[in-house]
Amino acid sequence: MTRTQTVRDMLAIGQPSFSFEFFPPKTDEGERLLWQAIRELEPLRPAFVSVTYGAGGSTRDRTIRITERIATETTLTPVGHLTAVGSSRTELRNVVGQYAGAGVRNILALRGDPPGGPSQPWIAHPDGFSHAIELVRLVRSLGDFCVGVAAFPEKHPEAADLRSDARHLVEKCDAGADYAITQFFFDPDDYFRLRDLVAQLSCSVPIVPGIMPVTNVAQIERMALLSGAAFPQALAARLHEVADDPVAVRAIGVEVASRLADVLLAGGAPGIHFYTLNRSTATREIFQALALR
Repeated sequence: MTRTQTVRDMLAIGQPSFSFEFFPPKTDEGERLLWQAIRELEPLRPAFVSVTYGAGGSTRDRTIRITERIATETTLTPVGHLTAVGSSRTELRNVVGQYAGAGVRNILALRGDPPGGPSQPWIAHPDGFSHAIELVRLVRSLGDFCVGVAAFPEKHPEAADLRSDARHLVEKCDAGADYAITQFFFDPDDYFRLRDLVAQLSCSVPIVPGIMPVTNVAQIERMALLSGAAFPQALAARLHEVADDPVAVRAIGVEVASRLADVLLAGGAPGIHFYTLNRSTATREIFQALALR
């Protein structure tokens, strides 16, 4: 795999892709732990990795710096995050230019959540964008980039219904998006329903399902609440029974995520995108479990 290969090319090969997402740490110690996770996952040779912005577009500079470092100091192919939150069009162009300068040709274009969280009203920057489709068009206008977008198996919280949300995804693809990565979810039927709705709208862009291994009960419940993802009651009950045993929590998380990934891949999903929470152990265990099957 060449460093300049695009996600579009990797998905076109037809073999399941495996990719990892990290979040930007807030402290130097957090950054050290992130780099430890990156180095431990690098030997698995994922198709690509990405680093998110913090809530409300915070940590943008740290995200860009880490992404640039991944591009220049590792064998990994990074995808640069780009969100409209709190950014003018000039700032967004500059971010894309910084990525391009480091050799990053893959961009994930997201509107992003409001600074106060998903439940707060969206307010665009006075000279910015209100929708991800505008970001897709911007990136496309700036050069030969491969562009990814977000998808929501349980629909975006602001969408009227699943079908209108699927139409919005298709519109982003018509604007130039090459693939989509979903928000994390727990029910494979949600993914397949979204995929089929998009296919009915004559769109064949690959939709990569996102999986978040459960390694911390409180953290995953908080993230599910913020994202609007349905957290299965049966899974919550199992996890709460062993909440004081981190090893047992991780074992359940690995079991559930591995089974979900199996069902998705067997049903034709083009790959799996792991939301790692900057921890490598659970992701490596799931990856190895899949490799043995």
